[in-house]
Amino acid sequence: MYRNIDCRDFPSSSICSLNHFSPLSPHQITSLWLSLFSLSIQILLNVSFSLQADDFYLNLLDWGSDNVLAIALHHTVFLWDASKGSTTEIVTVDEDTGPVTSINWAADGRCLAVGLNSSQVQLWDCADCRRVRTLECGHESRVGSLAWNDHILTTGGADGKIINNDVRVSSHVVNTYRGHTLEVCGLKWSGSGQNLASGGNDNAVNIWDRSSSSQRLHRLVEHTSAVKALEWCPFQTSLLATGGGGRDGRIKFWNTRTGACLNTVETGSQVSSLLWSNKERELLSSHGFTQNQLTLWKYPSMVKMAELNGHTSRVLYTALSSNGCTVASAGADERLMFWNVFGVPEVAKKAAPKKVVVPEAFSHVNRIR
Repeated sequence: MYRNIDCRDFPSSSICSLNHFSPLSPHQITSLWLSLFSLSIQILLNVSFSLQADDFYLNLLDWGSDNVLAIALHHTVFLWDASKGSTTEIVTVDEDTGPVTSINWAADGRCLAVGLNSSQVQLWDCADCRRVRTLECGHESRVGSLAWNDHILTTGGADGKIINNDVRVSSHVVNTYRGHTLEVCGLKWSGSGQNLASGGNDNAVNIWDRSSSSQRLHRLVEHTSAVKALEWCPFQTSLLATGGGGRDGRIKFWNTRTGACLNTVETGSQVSSLLWSNKERELLSSHGFTQNQLTLWKYPSMVKMAELNGHTSRVLYTALSSNGCTVASAGADERLMFWNVFGVPEVAKKAAPKKVVVPEAFSHVNRIR
């Protein structure tokens, strides 16, 4: 059943800090945004977001496998540990190299890649709070997109170049893909690690094969605006979902083996991100003008299951929690919001003896289903 949930009508009791979440009334999806009760959170929302430009082409939010959310705000990267409720300022870069233009967690949940306006990329060990190395990737301008594939870090620049870097070796540049004429604003490796999807401000999507040094498999040019939103399907290996920007506003589904477009859905607004559910055949999209909403779709029918309203300006970034249930969204309205969208976290059948059980973040709040 379709539902339209508007958290702007929520009572003030639903506003909360990172360290405490208030229960909401029944039958409401939980949308939690950070209050100004905590000084560190006030910096995250009010100060830093107001300094960062409303830039659609950057990628400044990511949720790691260790349940730590990273958000980049101008020259600083903050970490929020969702299990402990603690906030850390991990990276602050100087004016010559900043601002931060992209972030992406490695699969281990420990190493964070930080792309910079200067074209450099820094690697940070967030467990030890130290910078491991700085990569000179060969870009001529800012690095707005990043994607890990095991020990390969792929970088996308405003110069249109995509560069694979082997972070294990000193001469780290492995190969360069040249297939975009304008800024690369989206990068995603497939679940198998064999194929890379790239989206650009030239309205194109390119599919690359890891085994090929430079030859792309397909160039998909049916979008009519920038393509930042890219998401490989977790239950069908060759299925890729893409979303177009302001003049396009469409979600497209592609067979990446053949390059065929399987379906097109008109959303009526800019698509800034896409997230597949790891549990159900569902897709979440985030949007800009006019509603600035998140929309949950049933796949493959693409029937709307819910519209999640709360942001007052366009949603720029989303990230999925490590348990696959909670989605964080950050918008140009200076709000970082949390939505329990994709079900209830799985609980181990039997706890290990004498082991302290840490409650799952957001486990006590109401959910969409």
